[in-house]
Amino acid sequence: MRIGVLVSGTGTNLQALLDAQAAGALAPAELVVVIANVPDAPALDRARRAGVATEVVDHRGRARAAFEDALAEALARHRAEAVVLAGFMRILTAGFVDRYPQRIVNTHPSLLPAFPGRDAPAQALAYGVKLAGVTIHFVDATVDGGPIIAQAAVAVEDGDDARALHARIQREEHRLLPIVVQRLAAGRLSCQGRHVRSRAE
Repeated sequence: MRIGVLVSGTGTNLQALLDAQAAGALAPAELVVVIANVPDAPALDRARRAGVATEVVDHRGRARAAFEDALAEALARHRAEAVVLAGFMRILTAGFVDRYPQRIVNTHPSLLPAFPGRDAPAQALAYGVKLAGVTIHFVDATVDGGPIIAQAAVAVEDGDDARALHARIQREEHRLLPIVVQRLAAGRLSCQGRHVRSRAE
């Protein structure tokens, strides 16, 4: 399965995917293009060093529909069959999501449905939870509301600030995301309503 990755920032989740691909652990998934909506996103350099094609589709100065059309065109140029959002900081509309039914995956640094949206680790600390974590989910037209594929819990420690907590969450993200992408490509994920089944073999 040919995978396009959408990024906006530093690309640590992208790096986890690139490392898995280099180790042969992502097959039959293949990263074919990394697309950034921010022209100087450091994630682009990670992709280039790994020999993966890159494109920039700047959202600034474009209507949402025109931006999403340009994203879809860039993905189509590389014949991407599925999409991974790896730190992509734009909300996608139903018009885009419907082009890739149950083939867009996102990672979010909380145990959804708790703390959707921005700054989830800070939200978790402010609420006083004892467990935070990461959720990998299919994307729908809601914000961080699609069917949950996989989760991993991360304990909140005394003295945590948002940065420290997020760093531990990211370690779980980097472990879990390549597993989910590999299973998606291998046809090992099935979704009925909100219930996703994931087969290891």
